[in-house]
Amino acid sequence: MPQFTTRPEILGTFGVVASTHWLATSAGMRILEIGGNAFDAAVAAGFTLQVVEPHLNGPGGEVPIIISSGQSGQVQVICGQGVAPQAATIPYFKDLGLTLVPGTGLLPAVVPGAFDAWMILLRDHGTLDLETVLEPALGYAESGYPLVPAISSVIEQMSDLFTVDWPSSAEIYLANGIPAPGSLFRNRELAATYRRLVSDSKNAGGSREHQIEAARESWYRGFIAEAIDLFCRETAVLDTSGRRHTGLLRGDDLATWHATVEDPVTYDYHNHTLCKTGPWGQGPVALQHLALLNQFDLSEYHPDDPDFIHLVVETAKLAFADREAFYGDPDFVAVPLDHLLSPEYNAGRAQLVNSEASLSLRPGHVPGYSGTIAELPVGPDESTSPGEGEPTVASAIDALTRGERHGDTCHLDVIDRWGNMVSATPSGGWLSSSPVIPGLGFPLTTRGQMFWLDENTAASLAPGKRPRTTLTPSLALRDGEPYLAFGTPGGDQQDQWSLHVFLKHLHYGMNLQEAIDTPDFHTTHFRSSFYPRASNPGQVIVEGRLDPLTVEALRQRGHQIEVEADWSLGRCSAAARDGGLLRAAANPRQMQGYAVGR
Repeated sequence: MPQFTTRPEILGTFGVVASTHWLATSAGMRILEIGGNAFDAAVAAGFTLQVVEPHLNGPGGEVPIIISSGQSGQVQVICGQGVAPQAATIPYFKDLGLTLVPGTGLLPAVVPGAFDAWMILLRDHGTLDLETVLEPALGYAESGYPLVPAISSVIEQMSDLFTVDWPSSAEIYLANGIPAPGSLFRNRELAATYRRLVSDSKNAGGSREHQIEAARESWYRGFIAEAIDLFCRETAVLDTSGRRHTGLLRGDDLATWHATVEDPVTYDYHNHTLCKTGPWGQGPVALQHLALLNQFDLSEYHPDDPDFIHLVVETAKLAFADREAFYGDPDFVAVPLDHLLSPEYNAGRAQLVNSEASLSLRPGHVPGYSGTIAELPVGPDESTSPGEGEPTVASAIDALTRGERHGDTCHLDVIDRWGNMVSATPSGGWLSSSPVIPGLGFPLTTRGQMFWLDENTAASLAPGKRPRTTLTPSLALRDGEPYLAFGTPGGDQQDQWSLHVFLKHLHYGMNLQEAIDTPDFHTTHFRSSFYPRASNPGQVIVEGRLDPLTVEALRQRGHQIEVEADWSLGRCSAAARDGGLLRAAANPRQMQGYAVGR
């Protein structure tokens, strides 16, 4: 039976683009229309998202990208997750009296990796030059774009902090007071940064590839690296610790880093192969989740039934517990993925699922691996106490905490007529997470907050190490052929919401829009990846559209249910190549996401 949808699933043959903002979607489609391929279009859409969703990502952030080439069908991951500075050590933070890496400011800044990842995608797989793919983003930064309500809300919440403590942010976001939702907003400082990158690229001359290399040089060894170094070195910034700290990121950290191209981690499930990032991100959680669900027969369930939601939640708890115990940058720690994805291991883990909700964090046992989970600080933490004699600090910390909740993520999917596919999840460098770097027009990523200050954990802090990011795009093969690109913003919820769409599409025959529009849910049972790393044992958050009888049945099983607004959970988008037909869909929640195609 067809499901209710807010809009049609997009069908076409020429190309499809879906993203979390209609302007980014249209920018990507424009590139396809002028002859660019999916990789060119993804770069254009990605740069546009940096401008029109500054509360969710920015040029100083990061991005993992999963691609498939239409010619070869080969799937690759481009890792645009930057690493910790060389000066960032556990003893350094402990000497500051910190037990957690702050969630905001300059101390949690890592190398901003998004630009290099986009440039590698453009250089190695695109066809257009930097000026062409940057044109939409530069235009919106220079001439203006309409503010979505969430941006105005974040600016209002952060206004006192910007004015008193982060003046470089105030200069851009409060230049004419708190901007109203729907008003035209410009970031001319960012436009000037983009324009200089284009100029440096064109002045280098030579081939398209040589010009892209010149832009990379300007970013990681030129004027951008110099501005970042100077700001982090000389500016003490108020953060969630209640104190002011300078940053640790230096020009040498940027100069010695580059984005990498890797093979995906995969799992075969019901004639599909799901491709994810390595365990430097949470991507393999989705694979573990599928491996656990493979121990059950989902055809026995309906996706709105309490039995289905209970099973999905309880298996998610087990997969995320293993994330906490074992995942980290594989360049630094051994991660037993083969064991974690093996049928034997998951058959044993599946036996832990019963009719009652678990209230414990239960990682598995892997011989030869400690599986240590960091202890959260107990009791008051001096590092979060406002300093005496500074009446603005308490309100500033409140703003930082409220603003942090708005630091989320974007997503985009593109497929072109040649079968090239891209799934990317840009994030970081939020306007609420760190002050704008003077002269550049954007803040830095605070992804370092995901490190633990415990040497015994897989995700512990170390110089040159990638934080275990929550960013997790997805690409699925069907019968060995690239089929579906999909993903969502949402921090720890990304591999819950996106997997729900995948399961409903695969098992219950829903088209992409139907699967996205159905009432969603997630659990916050496990440790949050974000400061202050809270967990809510047994908690399940559901949309208000879910049947009240289902909600009550879940409560009877011991789930701690929180009912949110009817259309509040998940921001998934997706694109599929189904023979000669292309399909796309986007999330209607928050009235930003859009899919287009022809």
